[in-house]
Amino acid sequence: MTKFAAPEQLVAAGKANIETMLSQANSAFVKAERLTALNLNTARSVLEDGVANAKAVLAAKDPQELLKLQAGLTQPMVEKAVAYARSVYEIASEGQDEFTKVFEAQLAELNKFFVTSLDQAAKSAPAGSEPIFAAAKQAIATANNAYDSMTKAAKQVSDLAEANVAAATKAPAKTTRARKAS
Repeated sequence: MTKFAAPEQLVAAGKANIETMLSQANSAFVKAERLTALNLNTARSVLEDGVANAKAVLAAKDPQELLKLQAGLTQPMVEKAVAYARSVYEIASEGQDEFTKVFEAQLAELNKFFVTSLDQAAKSAPAGSEPIFAAAKQAIATANNAYDSMTKAAKQVSDLAEANVAAATKAPAKTTRARKAS
C-alpha cells in the first residue's frame, strides 16, 4: 500500500490553509475599513460642500451671478466624484490582486501535490498501468494550460477595464473645464 501523504503533511497543509484564510479575512477587513473611511469622508465632504454651495447660491444678488456661480460649482463636484470612483476602483482592484495571488499560489501547491502523488503511486503500480498515469499527468497539464489561457484573457480584460476607468475619470473633468471656458 502506498502512502500519499503523511498525517504530519495533512496537518501542516491544514494549518497553512487556516493561515491563508485568516490572512485573506484580515485583508478583506482592511479593504472594508478603507472603503468605509472613504465613504464617510466623502459624505462629510459632500455635506460641507452642499452647505457652502447653498450659502453661496442664496447670497447671489442677480441671475448672472447665479449662472457664474453654478459654472464654478460644477467642476469641483465632478472632480470629487471622479476621485471617489477612482479610489473605490483602486481598493477593489488591490483586493482582487491579493486574492488572485493567493489563489495562484494555492493552485501551484495543489498541482505539485497531485504530481508528486501520481509519481509515488506510479512507482508502486502494477506493470502496464503507465498509460493511466501519463493520461492523468496530461490532464493536469491541459488543465494548467487552460487556466493560464483564462488568466491571460482575464488580465487583458482587467487592463482594458483599467484603461477605460482611467479614460472615463479624465473625460468629465475635461468636459467641465471646456464648458467653464466657454
